[in-house]
Amino acid sequence: MTARAITTGKTQSAEYDVVIVGAGFSGLYMLHRLRGAGFTARILERASDVGGTWYWNRYPGARCDVESMQYAYSFSPELEQQWVWTEQYATQPEILSYANHVADRFDLRCDIQFNTDVLSATYDESARCWRIETKDGPHISAAFCIMATGCLSTTNTPHFEGIETFAGTVYHTGEWPHEAVDFTDQQVGIIGTGSSAIQSIPVIAEQARHLYVFQRTPHYTVPARNRYLQSDPETRHSGRSAYGFDVDLTIEEIKADYAGLRERARNMFAALAFTPNRKSALEVSESERQREFEARWQSGGVPFQGAFIDLVSDRQANETAARFVRQKIGETVHDPVVAKALMPTYTFGCKRLAVDTGYYETYNRTNVTLVDVSRSPIERITPNGVR
Repeated sequence: MTARAITTGKTQSAEYDVVIVGAGFSGLYMLHRLRGAGFTARILERASDVGGTWYWNRYPGARCDVESMQYAYSFSPELEQQWVWTEQYATQPEILSYANHVADRFDLRCDIQFNTDVLSATYDESARCWRIETKDGPHISAAFCIMATGCLSTTNTPHFEGIETFAGTVYHTGEWPHEAVDFTDQQVGIIGTGSSAIQSIPVIAEQARHLYVFQRTPHYTVPARNRYLQSDPETRHSGRSAYGFDVDLTIEEIKADYAGLRERARNMFAALAFTPNRKSALEVSESERQREFEARWQSGGVPFQGAFIDLVSDRQANETAARFVRQKIGETVHDPVVAKALMPTYTFGCKRLAVDTGYYETYNRTNVTLVDVSRSPIERITPNGVR
């Protein structure tokens, strides 16, 4: 597209109506929407392709913790019907494939400038436009600048003394190599137990000769209960998803009411269509409370937080959920010392709830060791490991 100058007040200056920074899900949609409205727009993207966080985060076990049928664009009913997800919780490669499909289907690449680092965006009062400075090229000007950069595409890399002396290979989940990494017969250390660690630890543990997990603060996590989505009515699953549609529906049956699913999501506080319990955790008996928590635990996913209406508004109600999760950890992890170290003691839901596949079970493996750095902090990285 040839950029056209637009007049803002008395000064004719901007190359584009809009410059968008980032070609992830937000940036792709914004480009499509703006072009449809008649604006000239350009995306500046530091990666070599689309996908945003799903381009950068390629670590083992990476997948979405929102159901695939909802983690998808809603602006195009045709796209909704055309794309077929294979799993309830899509993997990183499948989500990246979806982003590429969207970019191609709506011919977005012609207005995306890849391999472009944006250094600054400054508003020029006299010219009434934004001046966007890039690392390797000239300034770009636009009447409007939209930062579609998200919060998961730039790594948080803490500094550890001695890291430069480490003789092995250092990886970051947010900057994982594009080629597969083989940990077979390797001793591996993972520092941190956030969401990406919770997803990658079970996978890496299956390969590594020994895996050391360095944990400062334990994380609340619930099982995903992931499954393959089915098109064949003869291979239906039984049960019910907490997200508000039957697990035994086929993909086609779910898509037949896609509009209804979207409407339910838009009316939920988290913009996810799941079925919340309107009761207070404190108004029911202990047995009923346990049954509800257990049903949500077995169903899987973040809708566990919807077990009762007051889990995030009443401290006493919140503690019932926290206690249930700690109970599950104790039942799952065989070593009571390790189990206790994995039990969070802070408020349930004050940090984003993680969703896992076999996370707590991994600590029963003989080749996995949990290191509690809240008791024994990391002093430095040595050439051969962590001290």
